[in-house]
Amino acid sequence: MPKSEAHKRTARGLTPRETVAELDTYIIGQYAAKKSVAIALRNRARRQQLDPEMQDEIAPKNIIMIGPTGVGKTEIARRLSRLVNAPFVKVEITKYTEVGYVGRDVESMIRDLCAIAVNMVKEESGALVEEKARQNAEDRIVELLTTAAGAQIAEIREQGFTFGAADEAERAQAAEAALVDARERCRADLRAGALDEEQIEYEAEAGARMPVMSVFSGSGMEEMDFLQNMLGEVMPKRPKKSKLTVVEAKKLFFDEEMDKLIDMDAVRIEAVRRVEEMGIVFIDEIDKIGVGDSRGGGPDVSRQGVQRDLLPIVEGTTVNTRYGPVRTNHILFIAAGAFNIARPSDLIPELQGRFPIRVELDSLTEDDFRKILTLPRNSLTRQYTALLGTEGVRLGFTDEAVDRIAHIAFTVNAQNENIGARRLHTIMEKLLEDILFDAPDLPETERDIVIDAERVEQRLADTLKDRDLTRYIL
Repeated sequence: MPKSEAHKRTARGLTPRETVAELDTYIIGQYAAKKSVAIALRNRARRQQLDPEMQDEIAPKNIIMIGPTGVGKTEIARRLSRLVNAPFVKVEITKYTEVGYVGRDVESMIRDLCAIAVNMVKEESGALVEEKARQNAEDRIVELLTTAAGAQIAEIREQGFTFGAADEAERAQAAEAALVDARERCRADLRAGALDEEQIEYEAEAGARMPVMSVFSGSGMEEMDFLQNMLGEVMPKRPKKSKLTVVEAKKLFFDEEMDKLIDMDAVRIEAVRRVEEMGIVFIDEIDKIGVGDSRGGGPDVSRQGVQRDLLPIVEGTTVNTRYGPVRTNHILFIAAGAFNIARPSDLIPELQGRFPIRVELDSLTEDDFRKILTLPRNSLTRQYTALLGTEGVRLGFTDEAVDRIAHIAFTVNAQNENIGARRLHTIMEKLLEDILFDAPDLPETERDIVIDAERVEQRLADTLKDRDLTRYIL
């Protein structure tokens, strides 16, 4: 969705029906989950219409999605954030440890969310000054390419004005006019790409960097990054000359000019505001920390500790980040898990209370697989058709072939581990393996390929006859 349209949607707020309709274009089924996130999104818009005192009292109704892998839990949350251009981060709770253990602490998920928000706002701000930055970068390259002529004019002008010679002043004026003409011709050649391989000498400031990684190898990445930036500011900078081609200079100078034109203080303020008001954190595999020690035992001694550390983040606290303090009171947390071993009731009661909405996602049926293959905007059949189209191959699928692929995916999931829609990816790769390999070398007469039911049977029938062969498609 274009950013302008996303901004319009953010401003007016999608109705729950509109949200569900948008999600339907990418995700098949799971109406209950879509309805829950649509309501949560609309409640945010409703909250913005209230007076500030009431706004602070209304907390988001966090959601736990319960369902097997591959049924759309992550995709629902990700698409939801894209609909309204909201900062979004997906984390796996198993990567976090209780404070006191080696590993990432739960507060780092908020720091990651802030970094994503800063990049979003910076990209939007950059779009407003992109043309100016490109013009400035072009001016710098033209200046460097005509440096010698400019130095000669400066010398002539200095001599003329020093000695008061009229002819010297006239020579300077003529040389300056020639320089203007040379720069215009240089600019035209630059835009035409005729100077892309020319070498120019570029002088930049390079701060003295210390080997922070080796000295503080036990520190967290956030602390090391902060220390690196701090040392970069206090250590003396020295000029560094290097040569680069015009093509390289275009990219380098453009990035530098963008950094100069973007007000990073304003970007940080806006990013923090978006995180606090619009941020979405998707916590995957939350069931893995819900198993009691009596069931799981083993080395995962910090699971309940992670729950206790996560609780204040979800309840609402202030997390210090490199972009400033961030209040988590109104961030929407969506947790997900299969819960085939643990149950939501295995979470500590306080954490359960902070996820009042629980929605169960359905396992995918054969009809769902059929729809996934054809209906979404980014359906697998469209993806492979587009990929092979880059090689001049015109790929098509008959309805019978789609039906057969859906049947095989459903059957293999039933006979083996149920991995949901991800089964379709492995089946499609197995089905199209030879075509994907041979596509660049196919003669023109063989570039029209139609996948029918017979071809599907030839490639995949043996997989269903012998269960041992299913290892080739997960």
